[in-house]
Amino acid sequence: MKRRYLRMVRRAYRYLRHPHIRKRPWLAALTKPLFERDLWHPCRYTVAGGLSVGLFCAMLPIPFQMLLAALASVRARVNIPIAMAACWVSNPFTQAPIWLAQERLGDWIRSKSDHDVLHILDVEKTVFGVTLNMASFIVGFLTLGIMLSIVAYPIVYFISAFLPNRGKRLTPAMRREEMASRSSTHPQKEPPASDQF
Repeated sequence: MKRRYLRMVRRAYRYLRHPHIRKRPWLAALTKPLFERDLWHPCRYTVAGGLSVGLFCAMLPIPFQMLLAALASVRARVNIPIAMAACWVSNPFTQAPIWLAQERLGDWIRSKSDHDVLHILDVEKTVFGVTLNMASFIVGFLTLGIMLSIVAYPIVYFISAFLPNRGKRLTPAMRREEMASRSSTHPQKEPPASDQF
């Protein structure tokens, strides 16, 4: 799994560093922050932040969610591939059920509140065959996006507790120490002596 992830990341990283992209100044200004390795290397903090950003963007009813997630990840200095992958929670198959759930959640929140939130937008609209109350929908997608972005942190931290190094990023010094401890516990066999005189 990690090998497949790293292969995908290296391919995207090489594409962004392609000379055709680097020659264009306006594209270079956008892609230069993407070259920081910390934004591509999976560790507990950056993955949790990337998942949080991606899930929030996935709940927004807008096109180009992945682009928004990538730009927000650069700004927040979190894992870019995880943020972009999390946007696929809302895909053509799950979009209508997510919208209905967002509207129901917003309707429930509005019914429990004392004052009428967004009463100006209290109109029915049909979007791709799904009839939505716009005021409830807006309250619902914002609430669900915030809830999922908060829940992403404990989920990632819980899963990382079972991973090697507890999901922490290995610094070069930590890698050297780990290699030294491996070589001391598993000494390498010496090659057989040659029979030549």
